[in-house]
Amino acid sequence: MIRTAWIGPILGAFLLAGCGGEPQVPVQKFEGFAQGTTYHVSYWSEPAVDVKQVQAEVDKTLTELDKLLSNYRPDSEIEQFNVSSATVGQTADAQIVALVRVAQTVSQLSGGCYDLTIKPLFELWGFQNDELHVPEQAAIDAALANVGMSKLEIVDDVHLRKKLPNLRVDLSSIAQGYSVGKVAAALENLGIGNYLVEIGGELKSQGHKPDGKAWVIAVEKPLPGERTMHKAVTLPKDAPMAVMTSGTYRHYFDLKGQRYSHILDARTGRPVEHDLVAVTVFDENPTVADAWSTALLCLGQDEGMKLADNEKLQALFIQQRGSEFVESKTRALTTSTTVTIN
Repeated sequence: MIRTAWIGPILGAFLLAGCGGEPQVPVQKFEGFAQGTTYHVSYWSEPAVDVKQVQAEVDKTLTELDKLLSNYRPDSEIEQFNVSSATVGQTADAQIVALVRVAQTVSQLSGGCYDLTIKPLFELWGFQNDELHVPEQAAIDAALANVGMSKLEIVDDVHLRKKLPNLRVDLSSIAQGYSVGKVAAALENLGIGNYLVEIGGELKSQGHKPDGKAWVIAVEKPLPGERTMHKAVTLPKDAPMAVMTSGTYRHYFDLKGQRYSHILDARTGRPVEHDLVAVTVFDENPTVADAWSTALLCLGQDEGMKLADNEKLQALFIQQRGSEFVESKTRALTTSTTVTIN
């Protein structure tokens, strides 16, 4: 699923701003393709760490994660779990179990709107292979019979159990955030403490620019077919921060005057219909932020804002009313001393 987009030129301008005067340690940058999208890494380090070595380690990390978490690879571990009809405990990588554990918490708090077992519905609506159409209600009801986080049991740290043989898990709403965190950890293992890591629009920062100033990133305007800056975000200088955005405006189809988004409500089996078009969550943990951005977007403005405030989440909500965008912040973001939005 595509939820946000990297705005390379805008970010690049921010990274270079304020680097005049005394010579600075150069910011190293590289990019590539992974998980059906692009990734970008910017970092600097003293002593310097060779960019080829860093990129090789990043690519290795992403390759390993793809083999584990990809719902588009039939040989991935999660797809091997999905094709099994066994209803006894099955061995699962500890990383997958950990993701399910996070998702269970978010799903429960969202009243079931957010759900990893939504894969049959995602396929039914045609979002898996871009064969987009509106299914009959009977087909939706049949798919819903095999959806529900309560039907997926964590046996222990390395075992999961399906309570229904046709239960299938889609990790796309949480895997990119987790992957961002793993790439960030790979950089830190190389002794790099100042970086920006982004995969498919999901981002984590640590440290600051070489001149001592904070990293500044762009959040894009939530419009289909456009890549323009909506807001500039100044991140904390010496603490980790993940920025995860979910939006209804990147993967959708229109039919008979009705727009159908890829954000599906697992309670109804249908795309959300409210006017909330984007939610950005700021949190130290990219996995948690990724799950919450999707859950809050699924719930809509009123339910989502109430839950985000109850959970003390730092989140930015954007509604679209005609051609206008209306922003609102959670209490935690409004009072934040670590994140500045301009």
